[in-house]
Amino acid sequence: MSILLFVAGVLIVLIGIAVSIALHEVGHLVPAKLFGVRAPQYMIGFGPTLWSKKKGETEYGIKAIPLGGYVAMIGMYPPAKGKGDVGATDLGASAAATTRPTTTGVFQQLADDARRASAEQLQPGDENRMFYQLPVYKRIIIMLGGPLMNLIIAFVLLAILISGVGTYQNTVRLSEVHQCVVPAGEQTERAEAGDVSCASGDPEAPAYAAGLLPGDTITEYDGVAVAEWDWMRLTELIRATAGETVPVTYERDGQTRTTSITPMLTERPELDAIGRPATGADGEVKMIEVGFVGMGPEQRLMTLPITEVPGKVGENIKAVADVVLDLPARMVAVGRAAFTDAPRDVNGPISVVGVGRIAGEVSAMEEIPLQDRASTLVGLIASLNIALFVFNLIPLLPLDGGHVAGALWETLRRGVAKLFKRKDPGPVDIAKLLPVTYVVAGLLLTMGVLLIYADIVKPVQLF
Repeated sequence: MSILLFVAGVLIVLIGIAVSIALHEVGHLVPAKLFGVRAPQYMIGFGPTLWSKKKGETEYGIKAIPLGGYVAMIGMYPPAKGKGDVGATDLGASAAATTRPTTTGVFQQLADDARRASAEQLQPGDENRMFYQLPVYKRIIIMLGGPLMNLIIAFVLLAILISGVGTYQNTVRLSEVHQCVVPAGEQTERAEAGDVSCASGDPEAPAYAAGLLPGDTITEYDGVAVAEWDWMRLTELIRATAGETVPVTYERDGQTRTTSITPMLTERPELDAIGRPATGADGEVKMIEVGFVGMGPEQRLMTLPITEVPGKVGENIKAVADVVLDLPARMVAVGRAAFTDAPRDVNGPISVVGVGRIAGEVSAMEEIPLQDRASTLVGLIASLNIALFVFNLIPLLPLDGGHVAGALWETLRRGVAKLFKRKDPGPVDIAKLLPVTYVVAGLLLTMGVLLIYADIVKPVQLF
């Protein structure tokens, strides 16, 4: 039964990924068609075509390698400058206009080959239906349509979880109040030795000194009201007030009480945007000195107002963006973990294989209620869509962000030319950036292979 549940979890997430990719490409296709650009192909996957069907002027299909997708649009590359250059788009001209090279340089030849391939797709009637001819804002809308679709998917799924089904939240109702503060460096040693009691010389915990008890519900800290689910906000306030004596309002047995508390400056784990201990590229938890009072939250399954969803989405976006900004160092750490005894960072990047493994493990945990397992899988798919949203905004070709960056550069270049009354430089020729595109694509492929290998030999251990 566990094996069947494991397989079911993997399949659910793989289907979720496939649907997310398909809708991402729909996000490109729909505005392209609305703006009149001819799109001859809409494909999910890469490699050999397994199935396709032509409807109207577009061929819709599925390819063998389900690791992405694409929408082919006419006129992605503008014609080279100069009469008769490769890629000329005068459909009434002779075939020679699309075959004469302009230079023998390797990089230029790559650009010429791309223009030639693009020109071969042109048909009578395409003269005014090419992508590069669109106003910049329309091109940006088309390229942002894919990532925006992933963001919408993530928002809808998280809204269902957070405001519909409910998720486990750390609440401001206290589950524990520690009597003393143990230095972070000694906590692991004492836990391994089985010693959880306070030792002589351990300072009294501020929460215990303030008279707080398990079961108390904090309602206000330093004049700032906190909602029942706002443990993260309360933690931020505590961490920011080290050494300050601040008022605290709480409820006990239905009565509102007040006290004062002085957070102690001590070394604690740095937290990321969603409240997890932040890790560096080496997988080690980052430590910082912040305010600490020595109390823990009670966790409860609850639904939140729909107005809380944008904030939760934003927190997830920031958490993913932090990983992406540190991606080179984190990939080095993944490689080190894959080929040495170094630990794998639980907050680091993982491949589709790693995601599938986690989904299978969650599904196979029969001791966990079915609703919780289903919610975890939905949350996993939502997180994947946020990752797709952030990753595709990286301003490098062939990613969507690279096309947006090219369009913005064209706007700037044309604006400067107009300001100084110079000749219009025309559209940005992204064909000239194909060498960079190939390098980036190669790096992405290498990164994917490394992550898959690491997820096989040294998987992330979440449980």
